[in-house]
Amino acid sequence: MKIAVLGGDGYCGWATALYLSQKGHSVAIVDNYARRWWDHELGALTLTPIRPLTDRLRVWQNLTGKTMEMFVGDVTDYDFLASSLKSFEPEAIVHFAEQRSAPYSMIDRKHAVFTQVNNVVGTLNVLFAIREFLPDCHLVKLGTMGEYGTPNIDIEEGYITIDYNGRRDTVPFPKQPGSFYHLSKVHDSHNIMFACKIWGIRATDLNQGVVYGTMTEESALDEALINRFDYDDVFGTVLNRFCVQAVIGQPLTVYGKGGQTRGFLDIRDTVRCVEIACHHPANRGECRVYNQFTEQFSIMDLARLTEAAAKKMGLTVEIDHIPDPRVEAEQHYYNAKHSKLIDLGLQPHYLSDSLLDSLMNIAIKYRDRVDASLMLPQVNWREPKNERRIQMSMPTRSAGAEPRAEVKAKRA
Repeated sequence: MKIAVLGGDGYCGWATALYLSQKGHSVAIVDNYARRWWDHELGALTLTPIRPLTDRLRVWQNLTGKTMEMFVGDVTDYDFLASSLKSFEPEAIVHFAEQRSAPYSMIDRKHAVFTQVNNVVGTLNVLFAIREFLPDCHLVKLGTMGEYGTPNIDIEEGYITIDYNGRRDTVPFPKQPGSFYHLSKVHDSHNIMFACKIWGIRATDLNQGVVYGTMTEESALDEALINRFDYDDVFGTVLNRFCVQAVIGQPLTVYGKGGQTRGFLDIRDTVRCVEIACHHPANRGECRVYNQFTEQFSIMDLARLTEAAAKKMGLTVEIDHIPDPRVEAEQHYYNAKHSKLIDLGLQPHYLSDSLLDSLMNIAIKYRDRVDASLMLPQVNWREPKNERRIQMSMPTRSAGAEPRAEVKAKRA
């Protein structure tokens, strides 16, 4: 197939682009390097050294003989997006091109507004481009399990059938997002459903859990292809943070009681789920929703798993409970359905099988790159002004330019 990966220079996007290319698909990456700029803005680089995208693609071609097209620009720029898609003519569009951090969206008003404009407008542009130029193209959109929140009932896959006052209907599952970022994803879901209904677009909304892991078979071919490992308080995931804290001897920082429970999956399952969705497109006018995760863990579950993995490696760790900066239930019921992708052939990797190889060993290998000051939370949901003060500006750059080291960042 011809597949365009929007946001193909980011964490999920890069792994997906490599995987699809290796499987024989014709892949185009569309990206504006925003994820790299946010590193500079926050002063928080990924643990692993990430090469420029042009270098990555050159190494990939030399190793495999496979090429990927590259379109550098912003999906919120409709003229750029339309011209790129018309040039490549994809059969499927995999849409990762969004600001994906809840803490980033909660820094202050500017970051909340940016997140919603970037995410919602970008997705609207994709929908309009499909309607205008690619009516048969299948949209595979990355959503989030965070759209659902933590209801006191089982979470269905996208829709729920209800009986009320003697009548029955199937409606979208109620959404209870926990940040301005998660709200932007809810808006995306509603816009996609609406576009499918009125224009006959075909779409699959992948409500993904928290992803872990850095290495895939493809990225392991050369260090120049390595993926991101974010551990900071804004873009880092809790499992990455715990592993880094374990290897540098810092206590594992559990927010509140640690009963917060979420769905998790290996990055190797993310790329497979995307391919499954592409191979089984939605029908015309259909907006499918798949819950994309394989296991559920609480924060304390993860802390204990990390503690046990560290012990096997001769490391002793402590667990600290710190005040929760988020507004969330610290203990709650959580049971989300996630059978549709497995029914289509997904064979999951499990955390117990990959924690040491995918996370702890990476943390040890790049331990000298750790900035220990980045892991305590500086963004508080309850405060109108956060301790972290970010100067939110990106220098004007020409198409094809990549972030420069001299970009100024400001940290409190």
